[in-house]
Amino acid sequence: MPIFEYKCADCGEEFEELVFGDDKPACPKCSSNNTNKLMSCCRFGSGGGSPITDRASSPSAGSGCAGCSGGDCSSCG
Repeated sequence: MPIFEYKCADCGEEFEELVFGDDKPACPKCSSNNTNKLMSCCRFGSGGGSPITDRASSPSAGSGCAGCSGGDCSSCG
């Protein structure tokens, strides 16, 4: 299912929405249609059988977006 992250250009609210086609969802906070799709973060594991760790929440990661290449995503807090 196509779930995308959006940010409202009017109030700054970030939200996720199930969207089909090129529809632009309305902001759930202010009902504005002035919303923009955000670049979503993705994670994957590669070989070795080691578990995936969440670098953004680890103590050594520091603050900001250390776990997602410096993007502006909702998972960084």
